Amino acid sequence: MSGGVDSSVAAVLLKEQGYEVVGITMKTWDYSESGGHNGKVVGCCTLESMNDARAVGMKFDFTHFIVDIREEFGDWVIDKFTSEYMAGRTPNPCVLCNTHIKWTALMRRADALDCDFIATGHYARVRYDDELKRHVLMRGLDANKDQSYAMWGVSQENFARTLFPLGDLTKPEIRQMATDFGLDHVASKPDSYEICFVPDNNYRRFLKDRVPDMDERAGPGAYVSASGDVIGTHEGYPFYTIGQRHGLGLALGYPAYVTAIDADTNTVTIGERDDLLRHRLTASGFNPIKYADLFEERPAEGKIRYNDKGASCIAWQDEAQTLHVAFPEPRTAITPGQAVVLYEGDDVLGGAWIDHVL
Repeated sequence: MSGGVDSSVAAVLLKEQGYEVVGITMKTWDYSESGGHNGKVVGCCTLESMNDARAVGMKFDFTHFIVDIREEFGDWVIDKFTSEYMAGRTPNPCVLCNTHIKWTALMRRADALDCDFIATGHYARVRYDDELKRHVLMRGLDANKDQSYAMWGVSQENFARTLFPLGDLTKPEIRQMATDFGLDHVASKPDSYEICFVPDNNYRRFLKDRVPDMDERAGPGAYVSASGDVIGTHEGYPFYTIGQRHGLGLALGYPAYVTAIDADTNTVTIGERDDLLRHRLTASGFNPIKYADLFEERPAEGKIRYNDKGASCIAWQDEAQTLHVAFPEPRTAITPGQAVVLYEGDDVLGGAWIDHVL
């Protein structure tokens, strides 16, 4: 329970359905480690958010706990976030959090409390397919809020013990439910889109704080063209991402985009929009969801970032477990470090981390 409207309504719905509910708020980070305190209330780690979650439990007569998982969160999410940028990649911390924290770490707490299930306020659905003998992750009914992309790393064992009370509802319906339940303190809370542990939304500042020798490891370097000609100076390769256009400080007479990042040479390649178009990618860490594997080529819809609308593709695994995805129509700014998630209708086939763009 983050103290927001979604998880609050999810808890109350389960209580009304007859479940014995235990509310959990996870303390994942603090300002002393992340910095960037700008007075904004973000995420689930402020005192106000924790009190909002606790107030729901008090109103509906269920227990609420706060658990400190800062060490686990730091190891799996914050450290990985930092190391990926330092490797010239663009990370997705929400997937890491869902895989290793909100499910794996939280399931351990559920076992300690003798709970049968964990439930969240995510906009997603899960069903058991009798024919496939597998638990299948599905898109949430509200296409504008669907969060299935960020949950491809969850295991079959954990999906078997997961409830998504909001999966068949829309955001307006949930806000109305919060009002009807008398949860006025959360009913109109705005959604948060910042990275929770970067409250000022300034990841450059965050990286500089986390990497003491940043200037030595990744100081100013060369902007280069596709042919290798030096065309300017950048502020350090970790501060850029594939497809970035704004904030480059270049005047080339045409719209310029970041098309490649080389951490070893501290160079950032610049090109035009067409230079971002690619047909294929390879990815690692594939987690199959609907089917046990993808060793045979399968048509799918592939999403290459959270807010991507998706596009038709062919996907398959090779003997080394590498996932290959080929798009008939080229995609723009496929980015190493992000996830590719495959869909078959509303069902999630699985996902993996993008390594190479071909």
